[in-house]
Amino acid sequence: MTEGAFELLYPELRLYPEKFNNYFRMTIDTFDDLLERVSPKLTRMDTSFRRCVSPTERLMVTIRFLATGDSFTSLHYNFRLGISTISTIVKETCKVLWDKLHDEFIPTSNRQRWLQIEEKFREVCQFPHCVGAVDGKHIRIIKPPGTGSEFFNYKKYFSIVLMAIADAEYHFVAVDIGAYGRTNDSMIFKHSFMGRSVYNRRFDFPPPEQMPGTKGPPLPYVLVGDEAFQGHDEWLSALLVSLFQSGEFLQNRFN
Repeated sequence: MTEGAFELLYPELRLYPEKFNNYFRMTIDTFDDLLERVSPKLTRMDTSFRRCVSPTERLMVTIRFLATGDSFTSLHYNFRLGISTISTIVKETCKVLWDKLHDEFIPTSNRQRWLQIEEKFREVCQFPHCVGAVDGKHIRIIKPPGTGSEFFNYKKYFSIVLMAIADAEYHFVAVDIGAYGRTNDSMIFKHSFMGRSVYNRRFDFPPPEQMPGTKGPPLPYVLVGDEAFQGHDEWLSALLVSLFQSGEFLQNRFN
């Protein structure tokens, strides 16, 4: 097959970095780096019956699916590949991407890593003792058979939830993926492995310390979230109450 998007569009996109970035939602260098990492696990052998789909095309199909949410039927027409073939490619490639990348890009955080995150929050946001921001994102899906309204969210579509803790530079520190779309963020976090790790102190947060530039009592390191997490005020309230009761830090900060 020589008439699909891979054969016709991919070579041309590489000549125009801005258009490549718009199509894939990533730069050429990032795509090439991903390809180098996953190629060994995506390589298949040609047979006498058919040409195998190359690692480059497999990655292109998968990234396009992730970047746009196009249906497999739409990708089938664009790439001239069978719908079942595209389904298999996306599933296999996503697994390879996770296996190859998660240890490097979402490693298990230790105390030293949390302190590095806190330092960046203090520098960028002027928020000391903050070691992460938590929020959820609804990922649109096709309703799984026999699930009733479990995945139907308040935005009136079916979804699973990506729950994440991010640092001050928008990098994921920890993630939990797959909760029912109908469940609110607060409950998802509370019952997720990630949330339980926070409450059970398995994330090795630094112990309470004095605020920088103050002589007040030791204060905990905290996560911040929006009003959806208002049932978890303990993350933030102890820190803010102590901050504003002692004006020492604010005076040092703004004088």
